[in-house]
This record gives sequence, structure tokens and C-alpha cells, in this order.
Amino acid sequence: MIEINRYQPAESSLWNDFVAQSHNATFLHDRRFMDYHSDRFSDCSLVAKDDDKVVALLPANAVGDVLYSHRGLTYGGWLTQCKHFDATVMLRVMDAACRWMRDNGFTQLVYKPIPYIYHSYPADEDLYALFRHGAVLTESNISTVIDLRDALPFDRGNKSNANRARRLGITTGVTDDFATYWPLLEQVLQEHHGAKPVHSLEEITLLHNRFPENITLHTAMLRGELLAGVVLFQTATVAHCQYIASSAQGRELKALALLFSDLIEQARAAGKRYFDFGISNENHGRYLNEGLLQQKSRLGGRGVVYNTYQLTL
Repeated sequence: MIEINRYQPAESSLWNDFVAQSHNATFLHDRRFMDYHSDRFSDCSLVAKDDDKVVALLPANAVGDVLYSHRGLTYGGWLTQCKHFDATVMLRVMDAACRWMRDNGFTQLVYKPIPYIYHSYPADEDLYALFRHGAVLTESNISTVIDLRDALPFDRGNKSNANRARRLGITTGVTDDFATYWPLLEQVLQEHHGAKPVHSLEEITLLHNRFPENITLHTAMLRGELLAGVVLFQTATVAHCQYIASSAQGRELKALALLFSDLIEQARAAGKRYFDFGISNENHGRYLNEGLLQQKSRLGGRGVVYNTYQLTL
């Protein structure tokens, strides 16, 4: 029998030990990441056990009678381990979880599976279990991703821009100076998208200090002046662009073309499988910023979806 229980803070070590061994979890599922904004969410993560042994974890939060795949995370379906876990076990876990949710007053599950690019070994058993329970697709955002094992080249214009930026003396590198980059990022997001970064400067600094190898800031500079930057969230398989910004001069000098060229090569050298430029959607996937997507596609990326499903209990 699969037993489902609500996660308790005293179980953080058990949770993190399982995440470290999971074949589809990332550092986003570590409690040190999940709990940095615990004041904003009513955590209702689930722990599935079989004979008192943890077999799966579900990062989640509750809003009324709806249980969400944690809304503070980009993705976060059932976290599993490779050994002794297949679709038959997943079906038992989902059956037990649905019973637990109904017994505890929930009427819906909103579920964000982990895109396959983050899996260190195939782990789509949850998608099959969702199908078996009648879940429906409610949101689909498309991200632009490079397969680093056989990457498409930059188009002619971006290749020329990167070479020109290098000849001008623009240099790229990694830095811990989030304080200098954040005002530029905030300005660009406000001017071009009417938005703010999801993370404040204080939050991104805190998370970088907790995960210095996973959250990294990369910049393009010319004679000491910041032209452009990219914040990467790096997992075992993916270098994901979390925040991208360029100053007016940076756009004129095409600093991002050079920065992306160097970052892609560095990701390949580090053994990553994919370089993810991020989504180009608004309004829960119903609006596609075609110009933004085409810019990313000209750098060699192609589509990977980040989906959301709804299950009526």
C-alpha cells in the first residue's frame, strides 16, 4: 500500500536526500530553494511511501480546495528515483494521492510536470498517470532550446554580430555582482515588457549564495562598462536562461550575440545536454511573442513545451 502524507519541515533532510538521488528533480526542488518564499505560499507538499520507504515527492501548495504543483516553481511534478520505480508504481502513487486529496477536501489538482530536458533518465510516468485519471491540458508555454549534442549554428547575422562584438573588444565573464546587474534588468523588463523580475535583488543574492554553482551571472563588458547580462539556472542537464538584459549600447553593439555564443560553448564544455533560452509566452501560453521567439530560433534553438494540467478529483 502506498501511504501519502503531508510534508513536515522536520523532514527537510529526508526530502533533500531524496531530491539529490532523483532522476528528474533539480536544485529548485531542494527545500533551501523552495522555502525561501515560504511566507507567500501555504506549503502542502506530499510524501509518498511504500513500506515506510519514500518512493516519490510532490512539491505543492494549497489555495482553498485546489492543490497546485508548487506555484513558486517553474516546474515541479512528482519527483522520483530511477531504481524500482516504473509506471505501475506511478499509478499506485497517483491513485493514493487522489484519495488523499479527496479525503482532505481538495477538488482539483493543477500539475506542472518537469520537462524532459531536465531528466537525467526518462521519467514521464506521471504524464501517463495523469492521462489515466482524465487530466486535461490547460496551459502550454513554448521555450526555445538548443540540443548541445548536435547544435544548429547561429544564423549568418548573429554569427557576424558575435564576431564583430569580439573584435570591438567586448569581453564576457562570470561575476557575483548582482547588485550592478539588477537595475539594468529591472529597467529593461519595465520598458519592454511592463514587468518586474520574479526575484528581488535580495532574493536572487540569497539563492546564489545557497546555490553558487547553480545560479550564475554572466556579463558582457566593454572597458569596464556593463553592456548585457544573463542569469543562468544550471542543472545537471540544462543551462537555463532565467533573466536576459541588454543596455541600449549593448543592443547597438550586439553584445548578447557574443555572450550567448560563449555561454553555449561553455555549457557544452561543462557536459550539459541542453541550452534553454526560456519561454516566449504571456497570458498562460495563449499569446506568443513571435519576434522574441524568432530571435532565439536564429541562435539555433527549437521548441520544448512547459505544460500545465488540471485534474478534477
